[in-house]
Amino acid sequence: MDVYLLGMNLLSFLLYGWDKHLAMRKKRRIPERSLLFLALIGGGPGALLAMLLFRHKTQKPMFRFLIPLLSLLWLFLWRYIHVSFNL
Repeated sequence: MDVYLLGMNLLSFLLYGWDKHLAMRKKRRIPERSLLFLALIGGGPGALLAMLLFRHKTQKPMFRFLIPLLSLLWLFLWRYIHVSFNL
């Protein structure tokens, strides 16, 4: 699970950064639904870090609420699994 979450967070971070790059150049963007889906399936902390670092999607209410929430949920899930299975 650790490798999966690391990969999802790295992918999420990179795609948020790439979307910011595309936005600055007025190019075709990554759909918001895709960015939110990445956070839902495990990339929340990477998305949150990218949002803060790149100052991207920080004015969108859905992102401001969902990304921190999903990040916390995944961190709690990760901690629960590690404690429950003594990993």
